[in-house]
Amino acid sequence: MTMSDLSQHAKDEIARVFHGAPFVADIGMELVSIGAGECETVIRLEPRHMQQDGVVHAGVHATIADHTAGTAAVTLIGAHEMALSAEFKINLLRAAKGELLRCRAKVLKPGKQLSVVESEVYCENGGDSKLVSKATVTLAILSKDRR
Repeated sequence: MTMSDLSQHAKDEIARVFHGAPFVADIGMELVSIGAGECETVIRLEPRHMQQDGVVHAGVHATIADHTAGTAAVTLIGAHEMALSAEFKINLLRAAKGELLRCRAKVLKPGKQLSVVESEVYCENGGDSKLVSKATVTLAILSKDRR
C-alpha cells in the first residue's frame, strides 16, 4: 500500500503530524515513504546532529524513532482521532557516524486506546547500512476533542 491508497483523512493527518512539527523540520527529518501501519524517514547528517565525541546524539535517535512511529500509527486511526506518544524505550545498539540516518517504523499492534509501534534506525555511510538503534513506542489514541 502506498500514500495514494490511504484515505484522505490519513493523508491530511500525516501532513499535519509530519509537516506541522517545527522541531522535526528544524532537524531536517524527511518523509520517504508511507503506507498503512508503516513509515520510513531520513535525516541527512550534519555537525548539528552530533554530540561531543562526533557521533549522532541519542536525542536524534530518539526523535527520528518516535516521530516515525507516530506517523506510522496515524495511518490506522479514525477521522476524529490523534496519536500521542505515551511511552517509548530505545536501545542504542552502536555509535552512529555516517551520511544518513534512516528509520523504518511498523505498527505491531494497532488499538482503540493504545498502539504499539517498532522503529529501527540505520546509519548509512558509503553504501553501507548498519542498525544503530531500535525503539518500541506506545501511542495513546485520543479523540481530537480531548486534547
